[in-house]
Amino acid sequence: MKSLLKVIFTIFFFLITIGFVVAQDTIVVSKDESKSIKVYTFDIKEEIAPPVWRTTQRAFKNAYEINADVMLIHMNTYGGMVDAADSIRTKILNSKIPVYVLIDNNAASAGALISIACDSIYMVEGASIGAATVVNQAGEVVPDKYQSYMRAMMRSTAEAAGRNPDIAEAMVDPSIYVAGISDSGKVLTFTTSEAIKHNFCEGKATTLDDVLQKAGYLEYDIVHHQLSPLDKVINFLISPVISGILIMLIVAGLYFELQTPGVGFPLGASIVAAMLYFAPLYLEGLATHIEIILFIVGIILIFLEIFAIPGFGVAGVLGILFTVTGLTLAMVESFDSTTPFSADLGPLTKAFFTVIISVFAALIGSMFLGQKLFTTNRFGHLALDTIQQKEPGVTYDGFDYQSLIGKNALAHTMLRPSGKIFLNDEIYDATLESGFADKGDMVVIVSFHTGQLFVRKV
Repeated sequence: MKSLLKVIFTIFFFLITIGFVVAQDTIVVSKDESKSIKVYTFDIKEEIAPPVWRTTQRAFKNAYEINADVMLIHMNTYGGMVDAADSIRTKILNSKIPVYVLIDNNAASAGALISIACDSIYMVEGASIGAATVVNQAGEVVPDKYQSYMRAMMRSTAEAAGRNPDIAEAMVDPSIYVAGISDSGKVLTFTTSEAIKHNFCEGKATTLDDVLQKAGYLEYDIVHHQLSPLDKVINFLISPVISGILIMLIVAGLYFELQTPGVGFPLGASIVAAMLYFAPLYLEGLATHIEIILFIVGIILIFLEIFAIPGFGVAGVLGILFTVTGLTLAMVESFDSTTPFSADLGPLTKAFFTVIISVFAALIGSMFLGQKLFTTNRFGHLALDTIQQKEPGVTYDGFDYQSLIGKNALAHTMLRPSGKIFLNDEIYDATLESGFADKGDMVVIVSFHTGQLFVRKV
């Protein structure tokens, strides 16, 4: 089944990118093919998030395949997600080849963590590194338990790279005092000259060639990492914002499909959104067939609860639980026994809240939009608004259904909850107030409104 899913998703993405000219993963810019030193370079010039982690993985993979001697990162970022940065810095620390970084203006927060993990740091004039305090999406400082983990990561990374761990820790915690370098109460950030002065940077550089020459490589070949059209599509789809939007489309499509009969556009949009959500995560190894099965089973249970099983019970609860679990686990990597449990919970918590917020936003937005669509004529008549008048021949039989209230009747068909009842040699449509009734069960008529008899089991 796993191989079948992989084939399906691969074909799906091939169809998405069929309009692009498929490019190679890398473009080699070689000064002299006979020269032995190979340098593989890639950019980190955006928010640190899953797409950057994916690019880093592919860059290292390609570097190993061509037997590169040096990895060079060109960085300019204000930071991003801690879990993605942690994965990248671990990849750098475990690298088989030296990793250099050129900071082009900014290496803040998560960018500072990644930079510190590199073997050598070079900075352009006017660049800065530091300010690694953990904040939420609103820019507010998060509780100390998250700061504590970030402090430990920064400190251990600096120790592994042979840099001053106190300086790295002071970039996170404003209460840490480093004599002659930082003042208590201020988060530490270095300029280029300050980083060089305190041995936190190997030197000043302006270009990638400048970095290599100052590092002692006078003759080299450069291999620039380039994203293929398929890579760009996958990186776009696995970003947290797009993942949230796709979840909203999945939920909104199912909601509107339940509001209209038949299989139409809403269900189709929901299916496409689900494929766009799971396909890149599955191809990248984040989602497995287990998460996809959980999601599908959850949707089936929800539909069974709505259409086949009366009331709201075990099937509905399990359906919601399976659906949310499948969507959440698909966004995070498998748990690593070597990683602290609190670190595993960070990405899982973010993924869970992304799913929950997206689901609620989709439901609220769908209900609001549905109300507007079905009460406006701007997009045509989406709902029947014809008034049934007596003149064209539409009549009301005048029977006093209120007179039937309180009388006992037999269930002519199963009531789940709607069906037919038999009373006084006549058959009437009726709806059971709760539960269900088998054919032949005795029921009592309790009310009549909106043109419908409502009954209760005796």
